[in-house]
Amino acid sequence: MPRGEEKNGTGEEKNGTCEGSICVTNPHLDAMKDDILYHFNLGTSSHDLPAMFGDVKFVCVGGSAWRMKSFTEYIAKELGLEDPNGEYPNICAGTDRYAMYKIGPVLSVSHGMGIPSISIMLHELIKLLYHARCTDVTVVRIGTSGGIGLKPGTVVVTKQSVDAMFRPYLEQIILGKPVVRDTDLDGKLAEELLKCGQDLAEFETVIGNTMCTLDFYEGQARLDGAFCSYTEDDKQRFLTEAYAAGVRNIEMESSVFAAMCKLSNLRAAVVCVTLLDRQKGDQLTSSHDVLNDYQMRPQVLVGHYIKKKLNASKKS
Repeated sequence: MPRGEEKNGTGEEKNGTCEGSICVTNPHLDAMKDDILYHFNLGTSSHDLPAMFGDVKFVCVGGSAWRMKSFTEYIAKELGLEDPNGEYPNICAGTDRYAMYKIGPVLSVSHGMGIPSISIMLHELIKLLYHARCTDVTVVRIGTSGGIGLKPGTVVVTKQSVDAMFRPYLEQIILGKPVVRDTDLDGKLAEELLKCGQDLAEFETVIGNTMCTLDFYEGQARLDGAFCSYTEDDKQRFLTEAYAAGVRNIEMESSVFAAMCKLSNLRAAVVCVTLLDRQKGDQLTSSHDVLNDYQMRPQVLVGHYIKKKLNASKKS
């Protein structure tokens, strides 16, 4: 049976148990008569989670509710599962925190902006998949990012998530002590997604490290925030160091996403399009239509991957 593990500040390993291929590391769940997934407006007593979600094989998550509904409509068309009335109900309509849609074996969930928001969503998503007794699930974060040394519109498949000091781990304070978690992603999955991008040949796709920061402005060396204590030269020096460390894009969710998926035994990837080259500026100057085209690229790539996998499973 798979086991999840982590290390706290003293290097002590903590292990947990799994059911199927979804791993949880919380023994208290077994004693709960009802597990309420509050931010999804779902629960183990109020909903038949295995019946609703037991067939899920792919989960795609992204920041905005609008983007995830857009992905739902796109993947429904790609898989031939379109609703004739164009209606795709939000499963989490009873809450305003997150949005969730389901098309066949594909679940689409919004996660908001930043580590705290996606962390809350992932806790409940992982428990949802666990309670639904899902197996062999692949989770992909699709989103936007700032690029480093890349042409705007380039899609980056993350090799490894690093923090703002280029360290390949996530440090979280639990009970007043630092807990360090690996941010490794599935290397084979990343290569498969890169190959899909090459097969499509519609836009440039690369593999690189992704820097995950705690904010949008100072943490990403922007010069246009309300506060700034550094120069343009300082910014450029930092971005050059990041590039030398293998970083090709910057966003705010990949580290906790990678860490939690690894703990849960979930095959995971991060696929983000770059909206600009941060070495050439901080603000978006592309037109609305161009930005919309860029934002569709991760959806097209991941949609192609899902379709390819489903077609292969039908033949086998």
